[in-house]
Amino acid sequence: MTDGQDNGTNPYLSGLFAPVREEVTAHGLDVTGRIPDSLNGRYLRNGPNPLGVDDPAVHHWFSGAGMVHGVRLRDGRAEWYRNRWVRSDAVAEKLGEKPFNGPHHQNMDFAANTHILRFAGRHLATVEGGTLPYELDEELNTLGPYDFQGTLPGGFAAHTVLDPASGELHAVAYCWAYPYVQYLVAGVDGRIKRRIDIPVEGGPMMHDFSLTERYVLLYDLPVGFSMEAATSGSTFPYAWDDRKQARIGVLPREGQAQDVLWLDIDPCFVFHPMNAYETDGGQRIVVDLVRYEKLFSKGPGGAQGPGDHPPRLERWTVDLAAGSVRTETLDDRPIEFPRVDPRRATGQHRFGYGVLEPRDGYAGQRHAVREGGYQQVGVGLIKYDLASGGAEIHRFHPDGDVGEGVFVPASPDAAEDDGWVLTYAFDPERQATDLVVLAAGDFTAEPVARIHLPVRVPVGFHGNWIPDEV
Repeated sequence: MTDGQDNGTNPYLSGLFAPVREEVTAHGLDVTGRIPDSLNGRYLRNGPNPLGVDDPAVHHWFSGAGMVHGVRLRDGRAEWYRNRWVRSDAVAEKLGEKPFNGPHHQNMDFAANTHILRFAGRHLATVEGGTLPYELDEELNTLGPYDFQGTLPGGFAAHTVLDPASGELHAVAYCWAYPYVQYLVAGVDGRIKRRIDIPVEGGPMMHDFSLTERYVLLYDLPVGFSMEAATSGSTFPYAWDDRKQARIGVLPREGQAQDVLWLDIDPCFVFHPMNAYETDGGQRIVVDLVRYEKLFSKGPGGAQGPGDHPPRLERWTVDLAAGSVRTETLDDRPIEFPRVDPRRATGQHRFGYGVLEPRDGYAGQRHAVREGGYQQVGVGLIKYDLASGGAEIHRFHPDGDVGEGVFVPASPDAAEDDGWVLTYAFDPERQATDLVVLAAGDFTAEPVARIHLPVRVPVGFHGNWIPDEV
């Protein structure tokens, strides 16, 4: 299980987090159950997989070079599994390959490790903080850094929202060197068509944002660039700042920087919203999201990974007329990686999905509480019915791990929970990972299919189902 570097001083280099050492290609994967015939495409997921670590004691989970893990499904068969490092110049050199020497922003280059999506016919591995995405081909080979055909004004973002109505891609990018964040819109031609620079202070880490039919929501929260962290040797130069006022910004999609309505909120941090939508004719905005009371407060760079406090699912209601934000807890169990049916993005959703994490002491050997920290490991997937308030849990092996659940509709016009939820789950009995296919409408039942991969997929970040283009 620990076939990568295993160093007891850093939990993010050990056990289920340990990086794998080899790139693997396997064909004709074994399957338990039956793969739905409608699943024709590739399930891809990105995550950190460091290629050598100089000092494990200061290595931060977020700083590992990206590796994309993919499974190709077609006509009820699992045709292949591949894992490939994203070839930044540094990674290419370590692998003995010729660097791309492509365009870079602020002379920064990083093997994008956070997400992967397809847009305008290109597969983009993404990351935040001022660097460019990397383009991959259909077999996960790196094609080089991508600047949206020369139209990207700086770095890009880890998270994006594809507007189902227009097909345009929206993002909010930040860079430690800039006194602003950038709202960016890419047209269906793959070129940046809109850029708004929004002044902010303290170099905030804006990992994600929310989008509704008419508004962009900006999370300006007390995690920002830290010179102390940057000069301490940490590989992640961001930290909690007790002095910073937490606030949420509401920007009209067609507005300018001066049109942002800033509303103060209680201190917290948000990695991932589930979705946002408007009510009352656009006078209120409802956003479901995962909230942390505090994050990255344990020393420079937030120690070695996220987690001062467990996260919980909340609903924030922004009243534009009153200039207020009301918060309520939807679930106090620790969850992360919230997702919805992508067709519901920017509009009202009923169902949502997340990774259920263990409370302190649950599945003891996997849930390491180190110096009061909270190490994220999944024990199950949870499906929320936000109309009824109910929730269903699909649990996995107590000594394993499960990643982000991605909803795939059964057909373009299928009902909101008529489809499949795909995820990588580590099976300790095999000491390897499965791609698990769950029926969204029968969530607690046995998986419809388990595609057995020949290797372990380390705990990672985000992915997407990339359907075949027809």
